[in-house]
Amino acid sequence: MADPGLPTFDQLRIFLAIVDTGSFAAAGRRLNRAVSVISYGIANLETQLGLALFDREGTRRPQLTEAGRALLAEARGIAQGFDGLRAKAKGLLGGLEAEVGLAVDVMFPSARAAKVLRLFAAEFPTVQLRLHVEALGAVAAMVIDQAAVIGISGPFVTGVADLDSCLAGSTVLVPVASPDHPLGSMTQIAPGAGRDYTQLVLSDRSSFTKGQDFAVISAKTWRLADLGAKHALLKEGIGWGNMPLPMVVDDLAAGRLVRLAMPDFTGGIFRFAGIWRRDTPPGPAARWLLDQFTALGLSDGNGDHLADV
Repeated sequence: MADPGLPTFDQLRIFLAIVDTGSFAAAGRRLNRAVSVISYGIANLETQLGLALFDREGTRRPQLTEAGRALLAEARGIAQGFDGLRAKAKGLLGGLEAEVGLAVDVMFPSARAAKVLRLFAAEFPTVQLRLHVEALGAVAAMVIDQAAVIGISGPFVTGVADLDSCLAGSTVLVPVASPDHPLGSMTQIAPGAGRDYTQLVLSDRSSFTKGQDFAVISAKTWRLADLGAKHALLKEGIGWGNMPLPMVVDDLAAGRLVRLAMPDFTGGIFRFAGIWRRDTPPGPAARWLLDQFTALGLSDGNGDHLADV
């Protein structure tokens, strides 16, 4: 049995055009080719493969043979791969990045990030994205170390010599606890009461803000590197802690958590900044991402005049 030959991309385009338009003549019009050229191309493809792809007998419209149907999905996959290759090459020629690394602070509202990334996927289908979700100074560290080209960082980058930044909105941090926690069951919390109970604190996996505490009141702390784990422990009544309001708003409404009216810290504004290395400005796709985060952040309020964290 002889091995099949190697079809050309043009032959596969002709094959798919006939399938999609329903006739040799319509395929010719789509590809701006004479019908004779279309017939010649299919004949050569069938010769290369050693298979009949269309049944031309007894019908006005060419019908796929069993072999043609079996090879159709493969032909489409190859054509899509070629189209993707050409689109990526065109983008690179125009200065478009092949890949964008993005680091986002874990405090950033996930619904907003998902909205931006959905738009990004539609706007830049040829650009691959590497998304990192980090806490505290780890976002800035990833950008400085060039593990990410841009970041959406918390308020820890002021005065960092290697970085440029732009405003990217804010979220509200609020102290919360389970209703079963002693603080959660108090109708009135006395000044300093938070220091008597374990506070769950997000810790930094980088050295960028190592040793720095943000909105930590209690001397008794459990330190966690994962915000999701902190959220789960709070609902179990293991300590109290500060959480981004969008992440706990459903828990507050359902009574799984209560917002603590603590005189020491009633809540605060956690501001975000889009960041990039000064010596490596973002390309078109990364710049577009920063612009989207900035535009959406303009609508953020002041959190009932709370102070910045």
